[in-house]
Amino acid sequence: MRTTTHRHAARALSLLALFFAAAPARAFEVAQDASNLTFSAGGKPVLVYRHTGYPFKPYVAQLCTPSGLAVLRDSPADHKHHHALMFAIQADAVNFWEEVPSGGHQLQRKLNSDANGLTQALDWAGTNGVVLLHEARSIHLHNEANLPATLVTWRTELETVAGHAPLALGGHHYFGLGARFVTSMDKVATFQNAASATGEVIRGSERLTAARWCAVTGPVEGKMITCVLFDHPANPRHPNKMFTMTQPFAYLSATLNLWKESYSLKPGEPLKLCYGIALFDGATPSADIEKLYRQWLTTCGVPAP
Repeated sequence: MRTTTHRHAARALSLLALFFAAAPARAFEVAQDASNLTFSAGGKPVLVYRHTGYPFKPYVAQLCTPSGLAVLRDSPADHKHHHALMFAIQADAVNFWEEVPSGGHQLQRKLNSDANGLTQALDWAGTNGVVLLHEARSIHLHNEANLPATLVTWRTELETVAGHAPLALGGHHYFGLGARFVTSMDKVATFQNAASATGEVIRGSERLTAARWCAVTGPVEGKMITCVLFDHPANPRHPNKMFTMTQPFAYLSATLNLWKESYSLKPGEPLKLCYGIALFDGATPSADIEKLYRQWLTTCGVPAP
């Protein structure tokens, strides 16, 4: 009996191996031009990153669902500084979010890429050219087999310039990693979060909710999509405050609540942030989002709770 049981177990493992072999990891092609890095699968764009030629900061210019629906909006007339999926905050008195004459610039120093993403070294400088921060940024496209969504990991590490005094990081209640969505989602998008909470009302439809993930669902080209931001447990102030709004447009960002609690960035103590961005086709229930969140944690080296 024991031998038979072992044989059945071995056969099951063999079949499991065949199953995963039949569902290979997604392969991405990457193309680079003077301004953009484009990652594609099967000839269809998945992620476009604007690495140079931007007015103030580099950003993810487009992100697509597995079926190819593009969900982000870049530099709309109402808020020209809204660049699709972007990361920006304020350092001391320099505003790196809003693109105003007195605002700061994220300047590229180095860029590397491969078939699964990119790394970028940036200098955050004021209008006087003085560099306040160094950033090490990485954007990784996941290619694990059988993923139900487009899945991206965004990592940012900010540190002060050598010899600089501590910097106070702050900004408005929506500063952080933010996404602006296509016009078809404006006013009709709906939100859900891991805490099943309504959050703190800031003004109008704007809310801040502490949650390990937050999702927005809305129509794109007549079909429903769901976009989720995952907050890594190792991030400061986890779970981060998730900013959401529907009026007059749909927006979602992960924030460190800097408008109420500034962050003192000390020399030799970099700020390390890690977020996931998942993009599903369809209106996705919370149980499926939670399942992918736990899977994402595992790929990031964190045991799922």
